[in-house]
Amino acid sequence: MIIWRHILYRHGTPFLFSAFVLIFIFLLQFIMQKMDQLAGKGLGAAVIAELIVMNLAWMVVLAVPMAVLVATLMAFGNLSSANEITAMRASGVSLYRMIAPVLISSVVLCYLLILFNNHVLPDTNHRAKILLTDIYRKKPTFSLVPGLFSQEIRGYSILVRRTFEQSNDLEGVTIFDYTNNAATTTVTAARGTISFSPDYQKLIMDLYDGEIHEINNRDLSRYRKIRFQKHRIAMDAEGFEFQRSQESAFSRGDRELSAQAMTAIVDSLRSLQNESRARIAQVIRQDLEGIFGGSKPPSVVPQPGADPTFAALTRTAVLKNVIDGEYTRMEYYGRQIREYSVEIHKKYSIPFACVVFVLIGAPLGIIARRGTFGVAASLSLGFFLLYWACLIGGEKLADRALIQPWFGMWSANIIIGLLGLYLTFRTARESLTFNWSAILKFVPRQWRAEEEVAP
Repeated sequence: MIIWRHILYRHGTPFLFSAFVLIFIFLLQFIMQKMDQLAGKGLGAAVIAELIVMNLAWMVVLAVPMAVLVATLMAFGNLSSANEITAMRASGVSLYRMIAPVLISSVVLCYLLILFNNHVLPDTNHRAKILLTDIYRKKPTFSLVPGLFSQEIRGYSILVRRTFEQSNDLEGVTIFDYTNNAATTTVTAARGTISFSPDYQKLIMDLYDGEIHEINNRDLSRYRKIRFQKHRIAMDAEGFEFQRSQESAFSRGDRELSAQAMTAIVDSLRSLQNESRARIAQVIRQDLEGIFGGSKPPSVVPQPGADPTFAALTRTAVLKNVIDGEYTRMEYYGRQIREYSVEIHKKYSIPFACVVFVLIGAPLGIIARRGTFGVAASLSLGFFLLYWACLIGGEKLADRALIQPWFGMWSANIIIGLLGLYLTFRTARESLTFNWSAILKFVPRQWRAEEEVAP
C-alpha cells in the first residue's frame, strides 16, 4: 500500500496541473470564438460568468481524459528517471502492480465522468444554448454618433449634432417619426437629454426649445407646425435589455439529453420504423393482389366505366407514391437513430479513454525515462490527434451509415487500447527498446529538462 500511495501521489499532482492547463486552453479558445458575439452588447459580468460556467462542463469532459494521459506520462517518466522503477522491480514488484493503482483510479474517474455526462452535462448544454440564444437576440447598446443618422429604434431616424461623453445631454436634435402611416412627423430641438426606462422597453428623449412639423401623407396641403419649450418622446426600444427565456420554450437536442433519454427515443423511432415497414407490406399485399386479380380489393378503387389499363396504371402510380413516402420516413427515422446512437456511445467512449490512456501512458513514460511537462505534452499530442481524428471521423462515417455507430465511437479506444496492452506487455517483460534521442529532436528545447538542453 505504501508503493500505491507513492505512485498515486506522483500521479495526482501532474493530473491536477494538466487538467487546469487544458481547461484554461479550452476556455481561451471559447472566449476568442465568442468575443465578437459578446462585445458591445452591454452584458453584465454575472451573465458572462454564467455563460463560461455553463460551458465549463464540456471542457471538463474533454480535458480530464487528456490530463490522465499527460499525468501518467509524467508520473512514470519521473519514476523511471529517478530509477524508482528499477528499484521496485528489484524488490519483486511487477509493472502490473505499479500500474494497478493508477488503472483503478482511472476506472473510478471513468465512472464519475459517465455520471457527469448523463446527469450534469445535458442540463448545462441546454442552459448554455438558451443563454447564447438570449445573448444573440439582445441588441447592441444604443449609441448616437454626432452627424450620423441612427436607425436602431424601429420607426425613428435620429440625428444629433453634438453629444457629451460625461452626460446624456444632446445638442441639435432632429427626429424623423415614421410610426404613423397617415402622417410624417419631424421634430427638431436645440438641446435635449436621452435615457432608457428602468425596464429598457422605452427610450425617453426630453427635448427643449424646438418645433414639431407634421404633414398628412394623403393630403399634402394639411400641414401643422408646433413650437415647444419642453417635449418628451417615448420610443419603443425592445431588445436592448437582456431577457431570459424559459427553458421549456426550447426543445432539447441530442447533446442535451442523457443516454437513458436517448435510448427511449431510439426505441420509439424503431417502433415507427416497424410501423412503416408493416404499412408497406400491407399496401403491397392489398394493392398488388387487387391489381392482378387477387381476392382483396385494392385501396384505390377506379371510377365506374374507366379503362381497365388506365385504372391499373393509376393504382400502380398511387402505390408507388405510398411506398416511396414510407421509405422516406424509414430513412429519416434511421438517420435519427444513427445520430442518437452515436451520442449514446460517445457518453461512454470518451470517459473510457481515461483507462485507455493509462495503458498507453505508463509504458511510454517508463521507456522515455523523462517526466517533464513539455516531454509529456509532446508525446501526448500525437495520441490526442489520433484519438480525436478517429472519434470525429467515426462520428461522420456513422452518421452517413458507412459504419456502425458503436464502432465509430469505440474505434479510437480499441486502437489505442490494443497498442497500450502491447506496450505494457513488452515493457513488463523488458523486451522493448526505444530510440529516445530520435524523438527528442521533435521536442522544443525550452520544454526539455535543463540537463537535456546542456551540450
